[in-house]
Amino acid sequence: MRTLNDNELKEIRGGFSAKALWIGIASFITFVIGAVDGYMRPLSCNK
Repeated sequence: MRTLNDNELKEIRGGFSAKALWIGIASFITFVIGAVDGYMRPLSCNK
């Protein structure tokens, strides 16, 4: 394993994924729609 110095550590770039951003937005929208649907139209568990 190689030890990096301060300059090398500053050069490390993190990745940003537009795909991950869209998945996060879609997940949030799906959650909000489900929460609103559950609040507006509660269904009982008939088991």
